[in-house]
Amino acid sequence: MAVQSTLRGTAAEEAITAFLEKYGELIRTKLRNTTKTTRLLGTLALATSIILAGEGSRRWWKRRHAEKEQGMKLVRTNSWLHNKDGSRTIYVPYKDSTSKVVIHSTKPLTFEAHRRLFLNPPRVSGLGDGHVPSAQTKPGLNLAFLHQFLSLMSIMIPRWSSKEAGLLVSHGVFLMLRTYLSLVVARLDGEIVRDLVAGNGKLFLLGLVKWCGLGGFASYTNAMIKFLESKVSIAFRTRLTRYIHDLYLNDNLNYYKLSNLDGGVGQGADQFITQDLTLFCAAAANLYSSLGKPFVDICVFNYQLYRSLGPLALTGLLSNYFLTASILRRLSPPFGKLKAVEGRKEGDFRSLHARLIANAEEVAFYGGAEMEKTFLNKEFKSLKNWMEGIYMLKIRYNILEDFILKYSWSAYGYLLSSLPVFLPAWGGHGGASEQTNYTEKHGRERTRMKDFITNKRLMLSLADAGGRMMYSIKDLSELAGYTSRVYTLISTLHRVHANAYYVRGRENELYSLSDVQGTTQKGFDGVRLENVPIVAPGLWPQGGEELIESLSMIVRRGDHLLISGPNGVGKSAIARVIAGLWPVYRGLVSRPKQNGEDGIMFLPQRPYLSIGTLRDQVIYPDGEADMREKRKTEYDLKRALDAARLGYLPDREGGWDTRKEWKDVLSGGEKQRVGIARLLYHEPQYAFIDEGTSAVSSDVEGLLYETCKEKGITLITISTRASLKKYHTYNLVLGMGERGDEWELQRIGTEREKLHVERELQELRERLSQVEKWKSRHEEIEKELAKVWVEGGDDDLAPPPYLEKQDEKAADEEEPETEGTLVEASATLSL
Repeated sequence: MAVQSTLRGTAAEEAITAFLEKYGELIRTKLRNTTKTTRLLGTLALATSIILAGEGSRRWWKRRHAEKEQGMKLVRTNSWLHNKDGSRTIYVPYKDSTSKVVIHSTKPLTFEAHRRLFLNPPRVSGLGDGHVPSAQTKPGLNLAFLHQFLSLMSIMIPRWSSKEAGLLVSHGVFLMLRTYLSLVVARLDGEIVRDLVAGNGKLFLLGLVKWCGLGGFASYTNAMIKFLESKVSIAFRTRLTRYIHDLYLNDNLNYYKLSNLDGGVGQGADQFITQDLTLFCAAAANLYSSLGKPFVDICVFNYQLYRSLGPLALTGLLSNYFLTASILRRLSPPFGKLKAVEGRKEGDFRSLHARLIANAEEVAFYGGAEMEKTFLNKEFKSLKNWMEGIYMLKIRYNILEDFILKYSWSAYGYLLSSLPVFLPAWGGHGGASEQTNYTEKHGRERTRMKDFITNKRLMLSLADAGGRMMYSIKDLSELAGYTSRVYTLISTLHRVHANAYYVRGRENELYSLSDVQGTTQKGFDGVRLENVPIVAPGLWPQGGEELIESLSMIVRRGDHLLISGPNGVGKSAIARVIAGLWPVYRGLVSRPKQNGEDGIMFLPQRPYLSIGTLRDQVIYPDGEADMREKRKTEYDLKRALDAARLGYLPDREGGWDTRKEWKDVLSGGEKQRVGIARLLYHEPQYAFIDEGTSAVSSDVEGLLYETCKEKGITLITISTRASLKKYHTYNLVLGMGERGDEWELQRIGTEREKLHVERELQELRERLSQVEKWKSRHEEIEKELAKVWVEGGDDDLAPPPYLEKQDEKAADEEEPETEGTLVEASATLSL
């Protein structure tokens, strides 16, 4: 007889085997009962699904590979993609590949809808209409802060179906889960202590196993809470940053007007957008967990303690909350105002460093390191003293806060936990258990131990929640400071964007931003000014300084204009008014509609080189995608560089995709010629050149002007070089009259101009005719000076040898100089 095997499968293996046999037999039965046609169709469907899945996977891999290659190319060329809905797709480096980011622009209707929140706040909030809020109210926990925060929340969470709302819901789910785990941990803690005191080893070990399992899940929950809080902060910052960028960088030139015309945020807009916005988003994301979860914890734990300890304990807890909150609220320093001032001082210190970096070469030439260090040390000392003052204010507040929230609350918790023992009638379920007659004394003690540990754990969790609620008063005050600064930035941007400069209760100051009555017409084939005062604007609400009372001129296609005059008379101001940088206070300004191709283009006095590749320097402000849309290639860029006498740059710098700090690589003349290359690339109909060739030699300068005129570009040049007259048709002379505010528009090469040159030549001839007389007088003076009178002697000493050599040299050089002057005057007359 064969020996039977004594091996036995486990219960789990037998259950799995039975499950597989049951459903395997069921499938075989179904297959046997089906027809051949059904089996054939099923086989075909299975084969088709496999083929389609393989083809779909192949296409997905191919599309992913093409997208990766496209992303690497766009990163290399510093470009992007235009989508049909107006959004842009950019690729950013990520690990060894790229990451795709789609950027949607904020709609103009959104700005109009939000304008009332930032420019016309309700009167109950305490904010004045149309004013920067920080000028009327200090940051604090008031209705103004509530209005500001809710206004910013409407930007950060635009709709309930947004990504930010989903993150907040997920965060809230994990916060509620953490509260439930705290209740489970409290009960399990009491059971473990009870089993330990009772000496029940199996239940004690089982409790430890439960504790470890629960601890792993709770650790994951805590990590997810912190992770989601960081995700919420980044999502808030992304939404606000893109909103501010769309409002800050647009065709209305808000990025220029914000600092140079409005002045509502000073010169530290970068401080607002980078540091203050980051701190605000982090504080706002932390507020959700520092207030939301403690509030839920307080409600849940109070209910549990009410059941365990009775109504007297609940009354004591609530009275303790109100008493603690009132004490801390009364003795709390104004953290919001302190943080707001600290942020402003941080911005001032940072702007000084940025200013030093931007002007490092000039400071080095002047040797101004000590002076700059004095400024930096002075600003840092002011910041240091302010921060030390804040820390000193925090000392007594932290002492009071820690004593109340940690030690007095713990003592109060022990007192409430003793209610079921000493006052069982008022002790809730714990008191009822105490009043029950136990047969065993040790059983009652173990129950007391379990209830006390559970209540203690709940008390500790409740104290932690209450402490975080009390600590959040300080966080709220700091959040109020950050909120005020971000709200101030966005409200100022809305004011600049809408030109909402109006003054209630007083008259407008002359030539202020509330006194703009001029008109700008876009779409005119030419450049025209009719009775336009040229005014250097002042920061709002101050008025500007009038440079020219009324200027009228018109430039048609082919009529090249040279604007000349001494420094400070308003030559560059005309370009700023036409470009829209400065307001048109009176009159009419007409200009082409668009900038760049077939429009108008401005070359500023200081050459600007952007970050990016060599290609980007020539096609700025276009990108590589815009260049392709215009059907232009690197060959066209090479032609533009050749015309600007910079054809050697691609070979010298390593190709079109080379990235460098171009403002340090190129010389002054090369920077200006890059601007001319941009002009030749865009080929506008009209071009303003403000001292755009001052660092270029005269021969190359003439070639550049001739090239631009051959391209059909009508030039409007701002320069003090008289040699540029021959490349222009008209000359607008500024700075005339006694006060220097008069002007005259002259046609170059007219009879009047020739007569003026003839008059100058006649004056030169009259002066040259007296040269011999001046020479003889000069010799007489030299002889008189060469005489030395000696006391007691009558003989004159001869002049020193070096004086005789100087006289001979002067006589030889006098005549060629006269001839050169006449030649130069004759050349001027020939113009």
